[in-house]
Amino acid sequence: MVLKTIFMLLLYITPFVFMLTMVETGWVSLLLWIVMGVGMAGIGLSVMHDANHGAYSSNAKINNLIERVMLIIGGSRINWKIQHNVLHHTYTNISGMDEDIDAGIMLRFSPHEKRYFFHRFQFIYAWFLYGFLTILWCTSKDFQQAIRYHKLDLLRTQQITLSKHLTHILLSKIFYFGMLIALPVIFSPLDWKWTVLGFLAMQFVSGFILSIIFQPAHVVPSSSFPKPTESGDIEADWAVNQLYNTCNFAQRSKLFSWYVGGLNMQIEHHLFPNICHVHYRKISKLVQETASEYNLPYYSKKTFISALVYHMKMLYTLGKKDRFPQFA
Repeated sequence: MVLKTIFMLLLYITPFVFMLTMVETGWVSLLLWIVMGVGMAGIGLSVMHDANHGAYSSNAKINNLIERVMLIIGGSRINWKIQHNVLHHTYTNISGMDEDIDAGIMLRFSPHEKRYFFHRFQFIYAWFLYGFLTILWCTSKDFQQAIRYHKLDLLRTQQITLSKHLTHILLSKIFYFGMLIALPVIFSPLDWKWTVLGFLAMQFVSGFILSIIFQPAHVVPSSSFPKPTESGDIEADWAVNQLYNTCNFAQRSKLFSWYVGGLNMQIEHHLFPNICHVHYRKISKLVQETASEYNLPYYSKKTFISALVYHMKMLYTLGKKDRFPQFA
C-alpha cells in the first residue's frame, strides 16, 4: 500500500511539476493533464478509498492522514464517507437511499425511478456524462451534499457542524483551484486557455475511469434493486443484499485489480469494507464457497469489457421499459 500510494501520487504530481517548469508546447501539456487524470483516479480508487474505510492501515491515525489526499483531488472526505460508507454500503441499490444510483434526471439507474423519453438513448450518452463526475464534485456537488446531509442529520455521523463543514469545503476548493488553475496560469509559459482545457481533460478522464469502475458493479441486470416497504423498512438481510446487488469482474487480471484498488472485486469489498483491498483476492474463494453453501448468488464477469457490456445492457433496458415485474 505504501509503494502504491507513492506511485499514484507521483503519477498525479510529476506531470504537474513538468508543466510548471519545463513544458512549452500546448499539446504536450494536454497530454500531461490526461496522465494526471489517470493518476487522480488511481489515488481515489487505490489510496483514498481504503483510507476512508479505515482499511488502509490498522492505525487509525494513518488512515486519518491518508484520507486527506482528497484535498489534492478536489473532493470532501466527509461527504464521501456519508455518501459512500454510510448510504451506499448500507442501502446498496435502494432508490432514495443509495445516492450512487441517483444520477439526476438524465440517467435512470433504477427500475423504481421515473423513466423519461430520452432515457431510451442513455446506453449511448451515459458514457459521455460519466466524464463529468469529478468536475461536479470539485465545483457544486460538495456544497449541495453538505446542506442535504445537514437536513438529513447525517453530519452528526461524522461529528461535524454544518458551518464548520462548509468552511472546510470552501477552503479546500480555494486551495484546489489555486493549485491546479492559478499556479499554471501564473508560472506556465503557455496561454491560460491550455490550463483550462487541460484541467477539464483531466477531470473528464478521471470521472470517466471512476464511473466505469463503480457502475458495472451494481447497475447490471443481475441486481435485485430492493424496494422499501411503506414504513421504510428493507425486507432483506444486509449481507445477502450485497450478494444480490453486486457483481465482480476481471478477477484474474492482477494488473487491472492493482490499479483499481481491488474494486473489480466489489462483493468482497461490500462484505468486508474494513479489510484492505490487497487481501480481496485471497478471501474471494472463501466468499464464493460460503455463497454456494447457502445457495446464494456470486455474480462475476470474466473480463472488464464483458462487465461494461453487461452494464450497457442494463442502461438499455432501463431506458426502454417502465415496469419490471421482478422488481415490484
